[in-house]
Amino acid sequence: PPASALPAPGPDMALRRLLFMAAALAAAAAPAAAFYLPGLAPVNFCEAGKEKPECKSGIELFVNRLDSVESVLPYEYTAFDFCQAEGKKRPSENLGQVLFGERIEPSPYRFTFNKKETCKSVCTKTYDTTKPEDKQKLDFLKKSMLLNYQHHWIVDNMPVTWCYDVEDGQRFCNPGFPIGCYITEDGRPKDACVINSEFHEKDTFYIFNHVDIKIYYHVVENEALGARLVAAKLEPKSYKHTHPDNPDCSGVPMDISNKASGEVKIAYTYSVTFHEEKSIRWASRWDYILESMPHTHIQWFSIMNSLVIVLFLSGMVAMIMLRTLHKDIARYNQMDSTEDAQEEFGWKLVHGDIFRPPRKGMLLSVFLGSGTQILIMTFVTLFFACLGFLSPANRGALMTCAVVLWVLLGTPAGYVAARFYKSFGGEKWKTNVLLTSFLCPGIVFADFFIMNLILWGEGSSAAIPFGTLVAILALWFCISVPLTFIGAYFGFKKNAIEHPVRTNQIPRQIPEQSFYTKPLPGIIMGGILPFGCIFIQLFFILNSIWSHQMYYMFGFLFLVFIILVITCSEATILLCYFHLCAEDYHWQWRSFLTSGFTAVYFLIYAIHYFFSKLQITGTASTILYFGYTMIMVLIFFLFTG
Repeated sequence: PPASALPAPGPDMALRRLLFMAAALAAAAAPAAAFYLPGLAPVNFCEAGKEKPECKSGIELFVNRLDSVESVLPYEYTAFDFCQAEGKKRPSENLGQVLFGERIEPSPYRFTFNKKETCKSVCTKTYDTTKPEDKQKLDFLKKSMLLNYQHHWIVDNMPVTWCYDVEDGQRFCNPGFPIGCYITEDGRPKDACVINSEFHEKDTFYIFNHVDIKIYYHVVENEALGARLVAAKLEPKSYKHTHPDNPDCSGVPMDISNKASGEVKIAYTYSVTFHEEKSIRWASRWDYILESMPHTHIQWFSIMNSLVIVLFLSGMVAMIMLRTLHKDIARYNQMDSTEDAQEEFGWKLVHGDIFRPPRKGMLLSVFLGSGTQILIMTFVTLFFACLGFLSPANRGALMTCAVVLWVLLGTPAGYVAARFYKSFGGEKWKTNVLLTSFLCPGIVFADFFIMNLILWGEGSSAAIPFGTLVAILALWFCISVPLTFIGAYFGFKKNAIEHPVRTNQIPRQIPEQSFYTKPLPGIIMGGILPFGCIFIQLFFILNSIWSHQMYYMFGFLFLVFIILVITCSEATILLCYFHLCAEDYHWQWRSFLTSGFTAVYFLIYAIHYFFSKLQITGTASTILYFGYTMIMVLIFFLFTG
């Protein structure tokens, strides 16, 4: 098996239960059907002739978009010339699925519960290479086999998996399987071609045109209900069916030579068997996929590493607060005469300048507003994810939740921006509100729109339909913007933040700074600690986005999120104290940029990840990778700042 491209599965997970906590609760509360999460209620199946309203015999197989690790462009099932389901309507999709480019469609594969099928024909596709349109279809199929595009099939809201052995005697369950594979001109098998020694012709493609599907079910204790499906696994095979009308699924594999001309016939077939599985319950049916995912022990290591950083920082901050400031203030209060006050040093000298409004106060207040919006959105989304509401079974739920929250959180953004702008002594409140509503979201939308044009030009399924774009704009203009205005109204109505000291008329001169209290070195140092807390999590998140692995460790992620918030705050307080002691009172922008610089490290890491871990080829894919990365970097910059 292509072990190189796949992570070795890790040990049993301590935290995978979190994922289906909600579903397990749902199964426990089976009589109270109202408790099931939407889309997560179990479906009961029974044999043909024994159907009841609460149990059906037909099992439908749905197909999702096809994607590849070597390309960012996913394509929908209908873009390829596979067997199509006639006249069936597509299941409805939520916003998150559309944004992630998921396109779920009905397939021509149909089963009846507990009815065994052997080598059943689905359809036969014939290509005449002398006709340009047939040649184009065949070339597209070859190109997608060369780039190792993977099918993603769904039965009863579960991925159909292909399980195989990897090193160390572990089994890896992949929630997809390849269209086919390629043997290079020098006879080297690429990707999945290693699974069969019969694939040996040079410069030849082998298409997996037959699947052996095994469906595992668990009979519900209450016999009246029927059975529930707990797993669906398949083995992709390749057969050159000599009689496509009466296939027997034996003989040589289906090869398509790269230089083939004339007529090429591909017959698609399947076999399905049913097996009772007493040990797996419906609530824990995803476990076998997650168990073969990458290690959890790395996660514990990264959490410990982050906690050490937090403890170290907290210690430093506490020491400064308690010892130094306490001593300073005690001495300050004991002064009898003003003569002694002249000999002050450090941060007390700048008290008359500390609340001088920063340069570009408008921009800073807008960034603070947008950052607050993103901070609350992330917190609430991760909190829900921890409770298991946004598990992989609830497709697209994570993205939908984030977008909806972002739209609804316009009010805090407007309020925070207005409040700070007013305390900076700003007068142009209309500009402030408009910039808060449109600057950062506008940049994200513009980038997103350009990426969408590229996807659209490539004919990829990840291109968002025009209707959805209009819907997103409507959410932004009709809900988010008015809410921002409301927030800003309350922010401007309140009195400006009272400062405990008066600001002097004449700005004080800032003395010559040593190297480490200069703005740039301080900012660069400040980003290192928060980045150190998150970079292991970052690897898993980037994997789930670009290498199509499932991400379900929201418990860890929530913990890391809290640690990141604490680290950003404490690192900034520390550095702020140092440069105030050096009599530099320009602290507002510096404190925002100190932890905001973490985003620059994130960008560097994403570039390193692109060159070292991904096998992405092609200009469009590269532009898309960096386009989407820039959106993530901007959001992360506002969030950490």
